Amino acid sequence: MGVTERTARGDPVDHRAGPAPSGDQELVVLEIPASAAYVGIARTVTTAVAGSVEGLSDGRLEDLRLAVSEACTNAIEAQAAGGPEPRVVLRCSLRGRELEVRIEDSGGGFDPDQLATSLEPPATIDLVTERGWGIHLIRALVDDVEFASTGPGTAVRMVIRLD
Repeated sequence: MGVTERTARGDPVDHRAGPAPSGDQELVVLEIPASAAYVGIARTVTTAVAGSVEGLSDGRLEDLRLAVSEACTNAIEAQAAGGPEPRVVLRCSLRGRELEVRIEDSGGGFDPDQLATSLEPPATIDLVTERGWGIHLIRALVDDVEFASTGPGTAVRMVIRLD
């Protein structure tokens, strides 16, 4: 099981490629096995890519790093009973003055409308095992977050506005 860096079409990433024709720029696509052992790679790649973007403070970079870690962990847990090789895909894009990170999985999915919208910690958080903080933390750490699930799989779109 290795790490494969691919474009949105599934082609190997060419780091010499320029911005997308729309003016938006897909910075990196990373596909990792759905295993906790690879979350650190997702954090490292996100930190390296986001750190090269002008207008992102060290504090906001750390916020994004933690949000990516939480989203990847949730994606991995959603696929615990998945197929033979469940994967998590991380996409970093620059869209004008926003850095967008998407985490996609092929787990069972869920109804995003059932998520509480409050920034207050949910009553279901387990303080002993530190479980249940993921979505709450993501919402607190990034400027915008969207959850999409259309059957199998979930996509989490996180945005940080650049200074």
